[in-house]
Amino acid sequence: MVCHDNETIKFFYDLSKKNLSETWKPKDVVVVSLGLLVCAFVIFANILVMLAIFMNRRFHYPIYYLLGNLAAADLFSGISYLYLMFHTGPWTIKLSIPQWFVRQGLIDTSLTASVINLMAIALERHQTIFTMQLHSKMTNHRVVLLIVGIWLIAIVLGLVPAMGWSCVCNIQQCSNMAPLYSRSYMVFWAVLNLLTFTVMVAVYTRIFIYVRRKSHRMSQHTSQVKHKETVVNLMKTVVLILGCFVVCWTPGLVLLLLDGLCESCDVLTYEKYFLVLAECNSFMNPIIYSYRDKDMRDTFKRILCFPCVASQQKGEHSGVRFNTLEQEARKTREGDGDQTNRGQVVLKDAENMLGSTES
Repeated sequence: MVCHDNETIKFFYDLSKKNLSETWKPKDVVVVSLGLLVCAFVIFANILVMLAIFMNRRFHYPIYYLLGNLAAADLFSGISYLYLMFHTGPWTIKLSIPQWFVRQGLIDTSLTASVINLMAIALERHQTIFTMQLHSKMTNHRVVLLIVGIWLIAIVLGLVPAMGWSCVCNIQQCSNMAPLYSRSYMVFWAVLNLLTFTVMVAVYTRIFIYVRRKSHRMSQHTSQVKHKETVVNLMKTVVLILGCFVVCWTPGLVLLLLDGLCESCDVLTYEKYFLVLAECNSFMNPIIYSYRDKDMRDTFKRILCFPCVASQQKGEHSGVRFNTLEQEARKTREGDGDQTNRGQVVLKDAENMLGSTES
């Protein structure tokens, strides 16, 4: 076995037949321009989410810690992609092999952390909704351990190619999309993310079925209109969460599988655009998981110093989502003693935990 550690980046790109130009072409300019625009949105949106969670005590619960960690992963993704934009195109040829692995490793680590965070949020919501709690009973210590575990897995997966799972010593197995990566690693990474997506589909489908059944029981005591509204809103949220993930990730993952399994397939035509599309998921996440929350939006307004903040602060107590289940039940009983309303409150909170309605 002969290793090619001393070869140039151009050597590997020529083997994979991936064009490595020394001058800027229109396609390179378009890709970099799109990439920089996406990076700006990703970095700004996720910094805003992290600041809001840090500043507002109402968000000091496990689900919001996970949302903050998701924002951190997406922020890292934006920074990593920004680094990539300044080391791509004609700049790629100037990279050494270690520098190339750093560039790719940052992208792999950040995107992996983002995807695992999405699955962790899905599992947390499954646990809270099925126990009819507004917030997980997970301790801060366990949340910290979970977050550390997410980053350890992401970092390991990002370092694996540089640690040996590459084609530097087996050039027959070089990928076309990532010329220093082994085809088998590309398949492994794609399958791992597809499995993660499958778990998310299963979890959110089970949540939807459960809440629909609960809503149906409540509909025996309330109007069918409210029952239908709850189910429809929940379905919209599930479709939004999974649909966004599918749209952003599926094209790239399919391309990775083709790159690893089909040597004759042309995977280079759209690969850069599909990477930009996957990166778009990092600024869609704050919109889906955070900006649909009224309290989160109000905190954003305070951060951005909107003129209307002063007037909003006087009546800004939408705290249904931030009270405990027992407090909500007590408030409902004190209002009119109707136990059916208590069930509606719980259902509404379950729906809110999916981010499906305005608070």
